[in-house]
Amino acid sequence: MKKLFVILVSVAMLLLSGCVTKPDNIEPVKNFQANKYLGKWYEIARFDNSFEKGMTNVYAEYSLNPDGSIKVVNSGVTPSTGKRSYADGIAKFVENKDTGFLKVSFFRPFYGAYIVFKLDDNYKYAYVAGDNKNYLWLLSRTKTVPENIKQDFIKEAKELGYNTNKLVWVKQ
Repeated sequence: MKKLFVILVSVAMLLLSGCVTKPDNIEPVKNFQANKYLGKWYEIARFDNSFEKGMTNVYAEYSLNPDGSIKVVNSGVTPSTGKRSYADGIAKFVENKDTGFLKVSFFRPFYGAYIVFKLDDNYKYAYVAGDNKNYLWLLSRTKTVPENIKQDFIKEAKELGYNTNKLVWVKQ
């Protein structure tokens, strides 16, 4: 009986490891164009999480893999050491390729949600959420953004139920 339980738990973990969810009130952008999203994005604001806590000069670079998935390279500087670190990952579309709902993994087979919920027409600014209210980012093609973009991001985040007092404005 114990052996069967271990097998069932192992199978369940394997099946669930590739699954991601999104908060009920977060809708990914439609008409998402991955080829326009590729390239470098600077992290302007975020909720601090263990994997990037305190980091400065943070950016992500996205490029297309031959299999259609997206290569992810995140990078940031740890202020106490001044050293830049890198994390390589992979992103795959959860629904279809024209919806901004992806799953990202830096530790396969475990994935987290990457939900682009607002994107300007020129792909200069992106508002990104994770699978729960502990993950939130404002990304930009440039190291700074106009004040009206910051205020719009805060407004949108509040309306979606995020505690914007937790936002960290990243030093670039």
